[in-house]
Amino acid sequence: MIARTCAAFAALLSATALHAESTQVPATLAGHAILPAETLIPAPQDAPEALRTSGKFTERGNPARISAEPTDGASLPFNGQPVQGFSGISAIGDGSYYALTDNGFGSMANSPDAMLFFHVIRPDFATGEIAREKTVFLSDPDKIVPFVIAMEGSETRYLTGADLDLEGFQVIGNEIIIGDEFGPYVIVADVETGRITEFHETYLGEDKILSPDHYTLALPNPGDADMPVYNAKRSRGYEGFAASPDQATLYPLLEGPIWRADLEDWERVEDGRVALRILEMDAASRDWTGRSWLYPLEGETHAIGDFNMIDETRGLVIERDGGQGDAELACGAGETEGCFEEPALFKRVYLIDMAGVEDGDPVHKVAYIDLLDIQDPEGIARQGKRDDGRFTFPFVTIENVDMVDERHIIVGNDNNFPFSSGRALGQRDDNEIILLKAEELLNASAME
Repeated sequence: MIARTCAAFAALLSATALHAESTQVPATLAGHAILPAETLIPAPQDAPEALRTSGKFTERGNPARISAEPTDGASLPFNGQPVQGFSGISAIGDGSYYALTDNGFGSMANSPDAMLFFHVIRPDFATGEIAREKTVFLSDPDKIVPFVIAMEGSETRYLTGADLDLEGFQVIGNEIIIGDEFGPYVIVADVETGRITEFHETYLGEDKILSPDHYTLALPNPGDADMPVYNAKRSRGYEGFAASPDQATLYPLLEGPIWRADLEDWERVEDGRVALRILEMDAASRDWTGRSWLYPLEGETHAIGDFNMIDETRGLVIERDGGQGDAELACGAGETEGCFEEPALFKRVYLIDMAGVEDGDPVHKVAYIDLLDIQDPEGIARQGKRDDGRFTFPFVTIENVDMVDERHIIVGNDNNFPFSSGRALGQRDDNEIILLKAEELLNASAME
């Protein structure tokens, strides 16, 4: 055990460049609620037969149809649609939250039978349960989306994970505005019906941001000179999607850097850190303002998981590595079983401040809480309970954070059902939502 812990600590030091501008502040577990992994819901009655089951194309590395009979969650494919991992959360203010389900089974190729939807959920931290009060399925009957969708030939035209990968959102009035990873695109839907009403491309100034999965891109024919070139990484479009407190301004945050042709490199800040763009959009007109800021990552391969503002200039950003599982159970030399081959070493919620930051400059990373070092003196944890009074959130994808009140934040994982296993070796991760007392984080400021 000592050897594993030392190896994990050494890996953390070598993989992470820490910077003096941000400091760690404590967080205490105040609530823990769980939605079981095998939570399935039926497709709407008017959905095509193909969508009444899901996970039929999830052979690893090969999106061929699985021949097994559908199950109720024990194995693939499934009867119904998995509620599965949440990729964005937004507090409603009455103890309930909007939560967005991720695109399906991990890629565009294997998710044509995974429906896209969002929910109203209510975690009960007294019982540890999460109630799903409402689910709204997204559809495009008016053909607003400008490309062929998986359910193109159907009347209802429900959207699937083969069409869009929805990661961050804001609900403003009777609309839900959602950021997509594939394009990256911004779509708008009626919050009550899920009917798509708008579709927007992404621009930084005069430049359109295109990933390899953008619908206008294709493999060039020999000799083609006018094919558009992508400048964003695959599946690294929008991950965070914040809004100003007055909901007048949107701040979509890309998960990956933009290619800078003038530098012949992916975008970085002066000290060499990879940097992600926080863009600015007028919430009413959906026009891009042309302004943007940089979010510097602490590690070369890190990604962000969510972004929500807490006041006019400050926001919360999840930054994480790609590991899962407690470092104490990291595999030692030659070990491959009964251990985590790539444990979680970096899972944080940063408080950033944009006050006084000029267009195009890096935001201030003021303070952070370590999601692998949460205090739990009262033993509130319902899973992952430890004897040392600590609690960890060691999931590969942690994609939900929002402020609850002036003292608390809420954090949740995307469990990538049925593939991720970070809480316990060999067991599918549940959807876990934690309430954290984080007063020092919420009161931190770049002006101090």
